[in-house]
Amino acid sequence: EVQLVESGGGLVQPGGSLRLSCATSGFTFSRSRMSWVRQAPGKGLEWVSSTEPSGSAYYLDSVKGRFTISRDNAKNTLYLQMNNLKPEDTAVYYCQYGGIRGQGTQVTVAS
Repeated sequence: EVQLVESGGGLVQPGGSLRLSCATSGFTFSRSRMSWVRQAPGKGLEWVSSTEPSGSAYYLDSVKGRFTISRDNAKNTLYLQMNNLKPEDTAVYYCQYGGIRGQGTQVTVAS
């Protein structure tokens, strides 16, 4: 059974940083494309970033230069380092493998 468990969210002031983690199990993480998506209040799901097994990374334009996706294949864990956070980054962030998402972690950026 595929399991994705996100953590690391919280309340942060504009300009602050957070590091999200996604612990995975039930599939071959090291051979899998992994993504982060988010859902802001009252809005639909929005793709944020993806990483290939090779380590190649892709980003939503609005987070380029601020967010960094990474993976630790030995720990089967996906990360999202988020710097210079903005109020518009407020959302529930989900780790995604194929069509499967975890339970999400809330990120709130507010002063």
